[in-house]
Amino acid sequence: MWLNPEEVLLKNALKLWITERSNDYFLLQRRRGHGESTGKITGLLVGALDTVLDSNARVTPFRILHQIPGSQISWVIASGAAIEEVNRHWDWLTRNLLHSLSVFENKDDLASFVKGKVKGLIAEELRGRQAAQEDDPERFREALLKFELHFALPPTEKLVTYFSCCCWKGRVPRQGFLYLSSNHVCFYSFLLGKEVKFVIPWAEVVRLERVSSGLMHEAVRLVTRQKVREFSMFLNRDEAFRVLAQLCDIALRRLLDSEGLELDRTLLQTTTINKRMLEEQALREYVLALFRLPRSERLHEVASCSVWTPHARSHTAGTLYTTDQYLCFCSREEGTCTLLLPLCEVLSIEKAESTSVLPNPVIVSVRSKKAFQFIELQDREELVENLSVRLRALHWRVSVFRDKRSSKRSVTSPMPYYTFYYDTSLSDEEEIEEQVLRNTVNSEALMTAFHQNQPGANGNKSLEKVKERLWEDHFSEFGRGVHMFRTEKIQRLVAMGIPESLRGELWMTLSDACSELESHEGYYSSMVQKSMGQSTLATDEIERDLHRSLPDHPAFQNPTGIAALRRVLTAYAHRNPKIGYCQSMNILASVLLLYAREEEAFWLLVCVCERMLPDYFNRRVIGAQVDQSVFEELIHERLPDLAEHFPDLSSLSSVSLSWFLTLFLSVLPFSSAVRVVDCFFFSGIRAIFQLGLSVLEANTAQLCTSTDEGQALMILTGFLELVGTDEAPSVPLTPPPLSPASEDSNLPLCTRYTNITDLINEAYEKFGDVSVQQIERLRCRHRIQVLQTHEDTTKENALRLVSPEVSMSAENLSDAYDLFKTEHLISLYWGDSSSVAAAEASSWRQTDLGRSFTERQYRLDRAQFKSLYCLLLPWSVSCEQHTDTLGNRTFALLSHNHDCLVSFKEFAMWLDTLYCGELNEKIRLLYRLHIPPALNESEEDPSLLKSPLLSSNRPLYVARPEAEETGEGKSYQEQLKQMLKDLVKEKEKDVEKPLPLMNQREFIQFCKTLYSLFHGNQEENELFQAIATVTSLVLQIGEAGHQGSKEEVRQEVTRDVPESDWTISFAQILASLLTEQPLVNFFEKPTELAARLASAKVKQYHQRAALLSLQHKVR
Repeated sequence: MWLNPEEVLLKNALKLWITERSNDYFLLQRRRGHGESTGKITGLLVGALDTVLDSNARVTPFRILHQIPGSQISWVIASGAAIEEVNRHWDWLTRNLLHSLSVFENKDDLASFVKGKVKGLIAEELRGRQAAQEDDPERFREALLKFELHFALPPTEKLVTYFSCCCWKGRVPRQGFLYLSSNHVCFYSFLLGKEVKFVIPWAEVVRLERVSSGLMHEAVRLVTRQKVREFSMFLNRDEAFRVLAQLCDIALRRLLDSEGLELDRTLLQTTTINKRMLEEQALREYVLALFRLPRSERLHEVASCSVWTPHARSHTAGTLYTTDQYLCFCSREEGTCTLLLPLCEVLSIEKAESTSVLPNPVIVSVRSKKAFQFIELQDREELVENLSVRLRALHWRVSVFRDKRSSKRSVTSPMPYYTFYYDTSLSDEEEIEEQVLRNTVNSEALMTAFHQNQPGANGNKSLEKVKERLWEDHFSEFGRGVHMFRTEKIQRLVAMGIPESLRGELWMTLSDACSELESHEGYYSSMVQKSMGQSTLATDEIERDLHRSLPDHPAFQNPTGIAALRRVLTAYAHRNPKIGYCQSMNILASVLLLYAREEEAFWLLVCVCERMLPDYFNRRVIGAQVDQSVFEELIHERLPDLAEHFPDLSSLSSVSLSWFLTLFLSVLPFSSAVRVVDCFFFSGIRAIFQLGLSVLEANTAQLCTSTDEGQALMILTGFLELVGTDEAPSVPLTPPPLSPASEDSNLPLCTRYTNITDLINEAYEKFGDVSVQQIERLRCRHRIQVLQTHEDTTKENALRLVSPEVSMSAENLSDAYDLFKTEHLISLYWGDSSSVAAAEASSWRQTDLGRSFTERQYRLDRAQFKSLYCLLLPWSVSCEQHTDTLGNRTFALLSHNHDCLVSFKEFAMWLDTLYCGELNEKIRLLYRLHIPPALNESEEDPSLLKSPLLSSNRPLYVARPEAEETGEGKSYQEQLKQMLKDLVKEKEKDVEKPLPLMNQREFIQFCKTLYSLFHGNQEENELFQAIATVTSLVLQIGEAGHQGSKEEVRQEVTRDVPESDWTISFAQILASLLTEQPLVNFFEKPTELAARLASAKVKQYHQRAALLSLQHKVR
């Protein structure tokens, strides 16, 4: 490796280097102790010194110095870990430079010439390499070479960063380097002649945490399913922990989650990930969460500046963030003052004259005839230019979209009518009226027509007027619309409750759903039109839940409200099929429809599901579970007494999960719950965390005296039921009954009525410092644990599904699953993007709905299966080409449905037959490998099998279900019943089904396979003699059958066989093999599966890594 020339005053300081080769201008030196035949103490000490001191001096074992005759100064110009690498550099110097250096008379010119040449070589080497992207390319190149040398991973394994640290083994620290790559965390240490290194895939990390105890002060603990590793003595532990958590989170979301959690596309390309990108991604996630922007937004510029705030009559310092379609400002203290400017609202961005009072000002004008002034902007010219380019592009897209919309309006009716057919028992007139209600989009909020009667209505009206006046005053001072200043004052107004007349408008403003509505004119109508009349699983679930949504509210006791709710939910399920419909969405959509117009309610639902609560509404509610785990940590941190009483906080999480999924709508009285939704649209998920902590803090004393989970549940439920508002105090008709447990413990009955405004204000005051940045960091770490918990559940389900089908032990089955899964992950680490399995991972939901999620989770293609086949085959096959052929046949046999993929169930049953099956089962498997579909006629070609084609003269033994022929005329239920009957029949006759006969060519292949299995065995001669006897016997039987016993043979045949064919049956081959005891002993000899699985696990990584490295070199 060429190095930037570095001056060395003493060529052999402390005699640490030994000169191997030299001339007048260059020296090749070896580090003392390296390569010596005996372990001398000097060599051990030098190695320990190099590791412990973490020196920037070139501590690789070989180096090249440039020297000038007559001078004591030299320069290190190259180094290497192997003598071959340094010799190549030495040969280049002697061949290209040595003859040219003698012409220089001036020593300075000589040194400058050599330095320039070396720097030119370094520049060429850096070009196109990842080191050029790092802050210190030279040191990173050195670390990259060490990483490649120590761990021998394929070249596609991208090193992201590295840290110097100690790895603890008991109470003994090992000083070394922690290397973090795109798929693995690796550690290497060499101390006093002892080498320690290990590689941990991110997919095996189940937990990351900080620990501080004893000698391990401020350590990072990395927990896998097998071991616990602890690292300390980082120069910057916080940075190391953040990068560890971020890389692990990205890898798990990319590798383990088949549901497709939201992940930036750039992170899917592992070869482009570096430390700088991780920092940018962390900042982007924070900005998206803070301003609740669309997940597709990209962060462009981040600039410190100050904005003129008219309400404070001063400039407020903070940070400006620019994305694809937004300008965002946040004060230095999060939440003090924020500003959101959608570019669709911006008219112009201009530079103003810079003065000492207003340095580098920029004026942003919006359509509401207001302007915002930003000052103290660094790189103002470039910032304004970039923003202007994006603004012009946005205005052009909007104008094109409007032109298209206007042209469509001229040829279509302005009020589309949507047809949606239902089976009803209504009369014709009632049915027509019902159809109109179902398909007419409401133009006003449901609350205007269906107002829920509440006591004290007159008092409510006066209080509403007071609130409206306060908000009008606020609008006049802070602005109105999405670009109004959001300060602590608006937070206090929201806590008091938004007046009903302004609630819909402010929800749209605070969530920025109004920008989506304006930029997608007509979108909702088109979604309603496209979704109406469709029958899917989502629409079935929606129909089931329609009448469960706020059943006590008059708006949803009426067909108008039900029809509006159906349209909103169905349109969203059509817009986002990945989410479709999830429970609790109906409750949320119902509340949105009460205070917003139908189209507005749709875009509010879009904002909640896709911006404000990402990953909440999917099949496994990953986002909600992650936030539950974050909530538990906040309880440990902020409510230690409660955490001490409940060592396992999962009991409280079972209660609080509904708080997060329904935003307290399912547990609070309606009037109080709507106030929580107000806070949610202003503060985001942070408001739910704060309110949840406040509820638990208010009930800590009672919860700490509870004796079981049921009692704790009753305490919280009773408290929440009695949370009221000034307008509608919550007073239950009858007091809640006491459970027997509470009577025994003499707990006081909860009769304390709490005002929701007081509860919200307490949440802000006591837990207001729970910031968005803290939540995002905790989410990153806790998502690791949640995803791994789901992975464990998936494994348990897979083992439960396969266990009845095999006879191997539970431990071996578990190890086989881990091996199978690792092979799949290796292909994702370093495999070809065109791999069948990689393509299958993204399309399984649409193409293979006949299998359960557990069966589809991991499957292997041909290359992956053959890799495991070679590792797990119990018999050593002498010919490598024959092993490859058998692997292809086995894959074709297991992939019987011709999807070119093998599931874990199929793999486990094959492995069980080899190691735990009876003799006849093993012979049956070998027999099937030598007849179609495993064997095909094109195999005479020595090239590898292309695809499992069927023999032209031998039909595949598959019974076609009758349902396929007459399915068109049957109903869905009848087809399902017929399918179940066919499955039962197949299961009954699976073992008893006779096998097709084997012809002479296939039998010869069968014998060749047996000969290859016996080669190298200790009883090789006896086995060869036995198989020769069996072969002769079977040939005689076949010949006899060919000549005169065809009638007896045909009783077993399940297909038409020409009379001229020589055939033999499986039963005849099995009977012949049983006559030879050596053959019986060979196939009945037990083979230890556990040992073979353990050996395969060790070899799996090294074998695939070496193969891929070789392929990369060949390319």
